Amino acid sequence: MSLSKHLAKHLAKRLAATAAAVTVAALVPLTATPASATTLPTPPSPTCNPNVEKFWDDVVSAQVDPVVTEFIGFTVAPGTTGTYEKTLARVDSVSTTINSSREFTADLSGLFVKVGFKTSLSVLTTKATTETEEVKVTQNFNQSGRYGLYRGTRKVAGQFVRYTCARSGPTTGLWINTNPNGTGTYTTFADIEIGTVVCTHPEPAGSLSALARQRIGNC
Repeated sequence: MSLSKHLAKHLAKRLAATAAAVTVAALVPLTATPASATTLPTPPSPTCNPNVEKFWDDVVSAQVDPVVTEFIGFTVAPGTTGTYEKTLARVDSVSTTINSSREFTADLSGLFVKVGFKTSLSVLTTKATTETEEVKVTQNFNQSGRYGLYRGTRKVAGQFVRYTCARSGPTTGLWINTNPNGTGTYTTFADIEIGTVVCTHPEPAGSLSALARQRIGNC
């Protein structure tokens, strides 16, 4: 079904529902309705001006997880301390996506801005990926031990809602939820971090550095 037909179908339902609601409201006293735990965010007003307002997005959920994207583990033997240059191997990647697709329209940048506000993170708001051709790190090691060099980020993933202003008149419209299942999915990521971990030094639980240290193995 085309987007225009999809909007027309939903608009007809909304107009019919609005008319029915007006009739019922005239016959039945208003009563408090308990909020549902699964209630989705909605625009501040049910109506909109399609000449000015096109879309309204909001974040339903957001989960933040550390992701190591490149890593190399190695041993600095006694008597071999000094400066090392290492090429990291890709072990994972994160990309900005909407509904599992890397291709999305620029008007969805506002959604990612809201994700940043919700998580208090500086996240990518345009098409981006952590994938790169090569990652080299130069580091000085003044003690022997088992080390890991890593590059990574914090992945943010969750659900969102998107409403489109469906025209009902020259300057009037109704907000229509255009996600087929009510919600869509998104992924983005925060600033890139490059660091060093050593087997003998525990890292804070749940941190990116702790995840990297696990890759050294048998610490």
